[in-house]
Amino acid sequence: MAEKPHINLVFIGHVDHGKSTLVGRLLYELGEVSEQVMKKYREEAEKLGKGTFEYAWVMDSLKDERERGLTIDIAHKKFQTDKNYFTIIDAPGHRDFVKNMITGTSQADAAVLVVSVKEGIQPQTKEHAFLAKTLGVPQLIVVLNKTDAVNYDESKCNKVKEDVTKLLKSIGYKTEEIPFIPVSAFKGDNLKEKSKNMPWYKDETFLAYLNGLKAPEKPVDKPLRLPVQDAYTITGVGTVPVGRVETGVMKPGMKVIFMPSGVTGEVKTIEMHHETLSQAVPGDNVGFNVRGVGKKDVKRGDVAGPVDNPPTVAEEFTVQLVVLQHPSAITVGYTPVLHVHTTQVACQFTELVKKVDPKTGGTLEEKPQFLKTGDVAVVKLKPTKLLCIESAKDFPQLGRFAVRDMGQTVAAGMVINVVPKKK
Repeated sequence: MAEKPHINLVFIGHVDHGKSTLVGRLLYELGEVSEQVMKKYREEAEKLGKGTFEYAWVMDSLKDERERGLTIDIAHKKFQTDKNYFTIIDAPGHRDFVKNMITGTSQADAAVLVVSVKEGIQPQTKEHAFLAKTLGVPQLIVVLNKTDAVNYDESKCNKVKEDVTKLLKSIGYKTEEIPFIPVSAFKGDNLKEKSKNMPWYKDETFLAYLNGLKAPEKPVDKPLRLPVQDAYTITGVGTVPVGRVETGVMKPGMKVIFMPSGVTGEVKTIEMHHETLSQAVPGDNVGFNVRGVGKKDVKRGDVAGPVDNPPTVAEEFTVQLVVLQHPSAITVGYTPVLHVHTTQVACQFTELVKKVDPKTGGTLEEKPQFLKTGDVAVVKLKPTKLLCIESAKDFPQLGRFAVRDMGQTVAAGMVINVVPKKK
């Protein structure tokens, strides 16, 4: 039996528009959550007077969140349809999901934008839709939720659909390619089966659209890039770095170089889930034993690549970013921490090149004096210590980043180009 294509799916949208309920109900409909568990949740929900939250609780296993009736944590849940295998990146309504969308395992292949037809577009609806676009999420499905709350009224659903279409067009989405599905996550309308309550809706169910999503092509033809998550020393084996292959193929016998340190070695064996592999391809989380490399030579944040095409170490780099939240203004000299692949390095803003109009991509202002919340800009950054980073067009997985400061995600973006360090 051939392996099903794997898709990372992120649920985005305003905090109270029913993302978790949608995910919970979906898992229940697909038999991933038992009737017993559901019954328990239902009883607890009713005890707390929060009846409609029962499906959201499938995603929330934490007691205190239940009492607050909110989804806080990122939960990785898996499910499959007859065609695809999905990992859900459940993005909470607040801003920190950005970091999860652009770092590590959670590069989303598709986003489900959940909009309540009762409340319509809210600030986070705009922010999340815009981020999905800026961060290069290729496929989008819009779910018009809570149709039961407006008595399945076609005109109300159409009004919200028009508003969302306008919003997405202004951001640069091709809206003719995006499905809009009216559902009631709580009641299950149009999730798995066509709803009798909305005979006016002629298209497919939510599940049918999920089935139609395409898994990304595995970038096997690119040079190997494997950001190291950790390195272990195993008695009798030696040093075993662990990480996920982002691009290219790793095979035993291959000569690899770890950057920024420049240490080289030969791959002896590759393991995944305690099985020896003849090769590792993009998406594989592997441990690999390297001849000639000691424990001190390799650490988290290093990137492994072929000796003849080493990962790029940046002298400086140019990025396009969106300022998500900043209490004052960002000026030249600002030095926050960049989270990129598996590493975190403080980088200095050395030049504010221009402000960009997010709707058109055109230049709003050359060399602005400062940037504030909501601005999209092209800037130059200089790392304060050695950093491996690539342009997003060559290696998207190593060219997206989050900017963190004061315990929050300040900005997010992608790398336009890198000036490599001179040897």
